[in-house]
Amino acid sequence: MTTPIDKSTNTVWHHATVTRKRREEKNRHKSVVLWFTGLSGAGKSTLAHAVEERLFQHGFNTFVLDGDNVRHGLCGDLGFSNEDRRENIRRISETAKLMLEAGTITLTAFISPFRAERAMARSLMPHGDFIEIHCYCPLDICEQRDVKGLYKKARKGEIKDFTGISSPYEEPENPELRIDTSAHHLEDCVEMVISLLRSRYILPPTATQNAL
Repeated sequence: MTTPIDKSTNTVWHHATVTRKRREEKNRHKSVVLWFTGLSGAGKSTLAHAVEERLFQHGFNTFVLDGDNVRHGLCGDLGFSNEDRRENIRRISETAKLMLEAGTITLTAFISPFRAERAMARSLMPHGDFIEIHCYCPLDICEQRDVKGLYKKARKGEIKDFTGISSPYEEPENPELRIDTSAHHLEDCVEMVISLLRSRYILPPTATQNAL
């Protein structure tokens, strides 16, 4: 599936009076898109949801866009060919951009295997509002985990275009954060993400002074 041509030629963007800045002031934190990428089984969803849980417990507005969940609705008409993967990421990127404007800390957990598509997602966001987090995990360990049994099926040829087996994964070259999920406990990984948010002043000063 190729990127759709914009057929809405007679529309004009409406500038709302309730702006992102006003929403951020109300929320008492900045909005941002945390883009978790990595192989299946690398721990993207686990880490994204754990970070969200920590932030939510402290009163921050959050939402996780999870790869499997999105394919039950918004992207339910897409398969896993390269073209469909690109369209999947395009839709998610546009959704994340809207949530950024809504003042939310948005966490996305997608394999998003291609650098070009991740670069496209980044290009949609204002500078500094897209934080790429590479959940690194060796392929053999991902296969050992294989929580969903997908690697086993891919090795048998039952799943086509499976990232890491029959379809490539292009590792980020300069992510804002790279976490080896095979070498660190989940809580340590969460703290790495929280520390990054602190260093970028996404969270309010009180959150950097108190335990989070």
